[in-house]
Amino acid sequence: MTELPLVVNARFLTQRMTGVQRYAAEISRCLKSLAPAARFVCPRNVVAADLAETLRAEPFGWLTGHLWEQIELPAFLRRNGSPVLLNLANTAPVRYIRSFLTIHDVSHLRNPNWFSFAYRTVYRILTPLAARRAVYLFTDSLFSKAEIRELLAIPEDKIGIIPCAVSDSLFRLSDQPLPNRYGRYALAVSSLDPRKNFERLLEAFSRLDIPDCKLVLVGGENPIFGHSKLAHNSDNRRVVFAGYVSDPDLAALYRHALCLVYPSLYEGFGMPPLEAMAFGCPVIAANAASLPEACGPAAVYCDPLDPGDIAAKIETVLKNEAIRNELRRKGLEQVRRFSWEQSAKEILSAIHRISGH
Repeated sequence: MTELPLVVNARFLTQRMTGVQRYAAEISRCLKSLAPAARFVCPRNVVAADLAETLRAEPFGWLTGHLWEQIELPAFLRRNGSPVLLNLANTAPVRYIRSFLTIHDVSHLRNPNWFSFAYRTVYRILTPLAARRAVYLFTDSLFSKAEIRELLAIPEDKIGIIPCAVSDSLFRLSDQPLPNRYGRYALAVSSLDPRKNFERLLEAFSRLDIPDCKLVLVGGENPIFGHSKLAHNSDNRRVVFAGYVSDPDLAALYRHALCLVYPSLYEGFGMPPLEAMAFGCPVIAANAASLPEACGPAAVYCDPLDPGDIAAKIETVLKNEAIRNELRRKGLEQVRRFSWEQSAKEILSAIHRISGH
């Protein structure tokens, strides 16, 4: 396999760390080792400075966001011999033809009302253009592949599946002493995004008669999503809105939670359940979208549209230690099925195969 000139669109270094950025960061770390000649380029407004240094990222230009990606990035590529471009975070320069693109999901096309007007307007135009111009697409799951085929009319043989895994930075914390700040609690981890279904989760939790157990919600509002009023609508004193937390705090929350509840209506993959499993945290997940693929036999599944069923599954897990122990065992086995390094190798292999190198 000959060395292939490869540039990675590292615009994700300018964005807050959520699931998409975590995927891009972990794949990029592996690519840095597997393909040392790869270049990582980004706008100048970097926020992930440590990661940028690890990747030896090359900031350039004067624009930011979509303008940098659509104007300055393709001009830079043409000045540098038109190398293969790898885009890991849903978007790509639409007028550059040697482009490989990861689309994690197409929820903004499936249900636009989950997103802000500005976001869904931009991406309703940008996603189809970028997908159809790309040489090849990657996505996280069979579910997302089917969604992309249906909603973007992309041929099956133009889409490869590259699953997510658990962040190495979290794994390194799994053996550390971690404080328990909340006592007995169930945990939910996600942005306060309508598709994450926290309103039904709060309703389900309000039905439970387990007075010594809290519900801790981790995540914050993001302007790309439809407005959430969760923090203002819940008067349940057993519900804690923790907001965004650091990786060490997240690791502590996973470690000590009685269970993770993940009733999401739509996921391209869903990393929090796997992260919870890595810390021995039992998982209750929605029987929807890609979650059965990601969680396999290692979760208790609920109907995300039925607060009564969500409540029943939470109660079953919280009150049965044998079930929690079995879920912990199966969860650790499930986590071992996924590897960022293997996913990065599969991306490189596809790029070399399709580019003829």
